[in-house]
Amino acid sequence: MAMRRFLQRSPLLLTDQNGFTNTKFIKSIAVSTLSPTSDTLKISEEISCFLRKNNWKTTIASSHVPSKLNPDVVCAVLHQNQVGDPKRLLDFFYWSQSQMGVPQFLDSFSILAVKLCNSNHLGLANEILTQMIRSHYSSSSILDSIFFLFRNYEGSSALVFDLLIDSYRRMRMLDDAANVFFVAKNDSILISLTRCNSLLKDLLKCGNMKLFWKIYDGMLDAKMGFDVKTYATLVNALCKTGDLMGAKRLLIEMEEKGLNPNEFIYGMVIERMCQVGDINEAIELKRYMGKRGLVPNYDIIIVGLSRAKRMNEAKLTVEEMQKMGLKPKYNTCSALIDGFMREGNIDEVLRIRDVMVSCDIPINLIPYNAVIHGLCKFGKLEKAAAVLEGMVALGCKPNSQTFCSLIEGYCREHNISQALEHLHEMEKRSLVPRAVTYGAMINELCRCKDLSLATKLLEKMTSSGLKPNVIVYSTLIKGYADEGRIEEARRLLDEMRCEGVAPDIFCYNAIISSLSKSGKMEEASTYLLEIQRWGLTPDAVTFGSFIIGYSKIGKMTEASKCFHDMLDHGFMPNNLLYTVLTNGYFKAGNLKEALSTFQHIQALGVPPDVQTCSVFIHGLLKNGRVQEALKVFSELQEKGLVPDVFTYSSLISGMCKKGEVNKAFELHGEMCLKGIAPNIFIYNALIDGLCKSGDIQRARELFDGISKKGLEPDSVTYSTMIDGYCKSKNLDEAFSLFHEMPSKGLQPHSFVYNALVYGCCKEGEMEKAMNLFRDMLQKGFTTILSFNTLIDGFCKSCKLQEASQLLQEMIAKQIMPDHVTYTTLIDWHCKAGKMEEANLLFKEMPERNLIADTITYTSLMYGYNKVGQLSEVFALFKEMVAKGVKPDELTYSLVVYAHCKENNLVEAFKLRDEIVRKGMLTKGAIHNLLIFSLCKREDLSEASKLLDEMRELGLKPSLAVCSILVCSFFQAGKMDEATQVFEGVKSLGLVPDTTSLVDFVNGNLNDRDSEDARNLIKQLV
Repeated sequence: MAMRRFLQRSPLLLTDQNGFTNTKFIKSIAVSTLSPTSDTLKISEEISCFLRKNNWKTTIASSHVPSKLNPDVVCAVLHQNQVGDPKRLLDFFYWSQSQMGVPQFLDSFSILAVKLCNSNHLGLANEILTQMIRSHYSSSSILDSIFFLFRNYEGSSALVFDLLIDSYRRMRMLDDAANVFFVAKNDSILISLTRCNSLLKDLLKCGNMKLFWKIYDGMLDAKMGFDVKTYATLVNALCKTGDLMGAKRLLIEMEEKGLNPNEFIYGMVIERMCQVGDINEAIELKRYMGKRGLVPNYDIIIVGLSRAKRMNEAKLTVEEMQKMGLKPKYNTCSALIDGFMREGNIDEVLRIRDVMVSCDIPINLIPYNAVIHGLCKFGKLEKAAAVLEGMVALGCKPNSQTFCSLIEGYCREHNISQALEHLHEMEKRSLVPRAVTYGAMINELCRCKDLSLATKLLEKMTSSGLKPNVIVYSTLIKGYADEGRIEEARRLLDEMRCEGVAPDIFCYNAIISSLSKSGKMEEASTYLLEIQRWGLTPDAVTFGSFIIGYSKIGKMTEASKCFHDMLDHGFMPNNLLYTVLTNGYFKAGNLKEALSTFQHIQALGVPPDVQTCSVFIHGLLKNGRVQEALKVFSELQEKGLVPDVFTYSSLISGMCKKGEVNKAFELHGEMCLKGIAPNIFIYNALIDGLCKSGDIQRARELFDGISKKGLEPDSVTYSTMIDGYCKSKNLDEAFSLFHEMPSKGLQPHSFVYNALVYGCCKEGEMEKAMNLFRDMLQKGFTTILSFNTLIDGFCKSCKLQEASQLLQEMIAKQIMPDHVTYTTLIDWHCKAGKMEEANLLFKEMPERNLIADTITYTSLMYGYNKVGQLSEVFALFKEMVAKGVKPDELTYSLVVYAHCKENNLVEAFKLRDEIVRKGMLTKGAIHNLLIFSLCKREDLSEASKLLDEMRELGLKPSLAVCSILVCSFFQAGKMDEATQVFEGVKSLGLVPDTTSLVDFVNGNLNDRDSEDARNLIKQLV
């Protein structure tokens, strides 16, 4: 049977010329073969008998049939059609579906669809086709089944394919609908024109033009006769795609075929002509319509003429329209009014208004706008607002011009809040301000320093196609520049040139000032050259910008040159420039020039103001010249100048940094007596000074009292206190302040987290430290310091593995470790005796361009000393000296220790002499080691001399070394020498005065190789 169905298929159902893949032979599930078995045939015949009865449902239900129902049986009953009533077959189909609980065969749907169409039950056929599609059968399977059944039953109606297309259309499955069309066409089945028109219309509506034209070509290929609806859709498609020539050809084609285009079709073509500015052709087509007895769409023509500024023709067209008894639409009248307003023809505007009144068209707001504009021009803004309110109450909607007049008026009165309110009202109404209105608002917003909103307005202005004028550009350039937004300012200057607007000196000064503040002096210099090239003359602001810029980046030679150029051009510097120069010289460390500039002010007869003096004082303090700063401070007051809060801030901060907290508090009291309110910066400096001096309790009292002074602690205040608590080992208070910050609107930053991590590590609270660290990672606060602090904490907690993992995590997050990171890990691996790991870390350092310092080498030497690899100690010492890394006293001690371990006292004493010669000997470590070694060699005389040498050098011997020497003399029977050394031990306070020599010896004889002696190197480190 399957082969028979294959042979009966049309070969055109594979792939058609349009590229659509049609019905496939392999069917989806639930497809019948229509070859029933004898059992199926028997039960189907029995059911058919029942179906001939009116009470068939009751009869079947009481029989054995329900138990034997299956999709094959249903399909056989439908196929045999012994009942003759397709509606009863449909009822049986739905009833059997409810009885079986399994899907019906696809062929069952198809049989019903074909039979219902053949019986002209089109509504029911439509329902079964829709259900068929919703049953998730593939479109190819559906087509395969319907085609087979369509050919299987003689006299089948092709309407089944029309209905299938309709079903797909309604379900927005337009590709599948088109596929039905092509498959039917290829099988010489003609779809009705009505269905084709509907499909074309839907495809045009959803913009699927590719498929639209394929259907059109298919219709042509099938030699279908088009009707007016077909042509209307085709004309619409051509107009939408901009093919006016094609649309006009279709009009001609319609007439040739005896189909008269209607007013709607002509209207589409005329509208498109007007849209593209082809007004003359639109008018010709309108005249042609008139000759054919058709009424053109006058509104479209009038709007097009108005937009083309052909107002006289527009006026005549209106008169023609009125003679025909037609009324213009509102949009037509609006277009006319706009056009006449552009020409300044107020009489015509009023005449159009009268036309609107006579035609019951709402009055246009042009007259209202004229009144509002006049009132705003003369500053009568309250009355203008009242007029606006009245027109709105009458149902006349204000437009952009209405609001623009008001906004510009409010800007002139510096009432930006009302201007913004009207702007927001415009936006609500989707109205766009004009260029002048944008300019007025941007200027006022820049005056109010609300650059954020000014920037948004500029973006709206340019995006709407409006061109800012030179005033808008210069205002915004200055606004951007003053805010430090160099790129935006520079972009605007470039834009001005492109738009042909010549920048003035104010524009260039703003850019130069911005670049100078950012330290981009080379770029600023290029603009100076451009100023000269355009014939503009630099002014005092120009020179001042360069002085400020060069001073900021520390190029004081260039700043000085600009200063003298300014004088040569006849411009007198003000106090600000002197202040900048003075500050620049201080930052460059050139105290002589800073003093010279300060004196130069007075020589020119320009008395320094408080700000200049404050900067001078601040510079002196930063350079450690406290007394001179205090002297200038006194002179300032002697000249009658009153120090401001900045002056006191500099002094108080300087005193606190020098550790003179009491003097800082004196100055604080003085300023309060003078009525100068301290700012938060001063309180932060005082709190920092107290914390660093260890007076954390007083710092907290000051912290708690800030709110009573009308100030609120800022993030620096909290950071300082938290850091102080962490360093004083009071983590509870530190965390209390940390958790308090968000409630005060302050978010803890990197410094706070680092301080807490340090405090936790210091107290061994590694879990807390790690939680903070993870929080830092999430917030992006982690720095090299964060990792180093945590690594050191883990190392001190003997968790080297965790510390090493942090190093790897650090690298993975592209936070490059520094020499501190590696030195910390190397040091603790050495202390743990893990020299292999320490050495690997040491070798990694050059790979990361890190240079090992004295501490790095010393740590490694300690480790190798500890594990007894003394040759490595000597090699490292030689390497560091060769690389120019200077050994310190501890380094020398470790090398001396190594030589002593090898019993090479000659080399040990050479190093002792070298360190004494360099003046690096500050501790007794090396002497202790040498004495210990001499005692082991029983060279007690030399050991005793070294002990005397230590006293002469002011070095204190260790108790362990003294014990060894006393015991050594005692055992050797040299009681006088033992007594002499022992008395020295007592005089140094190393043992109580009541201790006797015998008690001292007895306490140490059994411990000659005591822990102190054996681990002397540990004591030294």
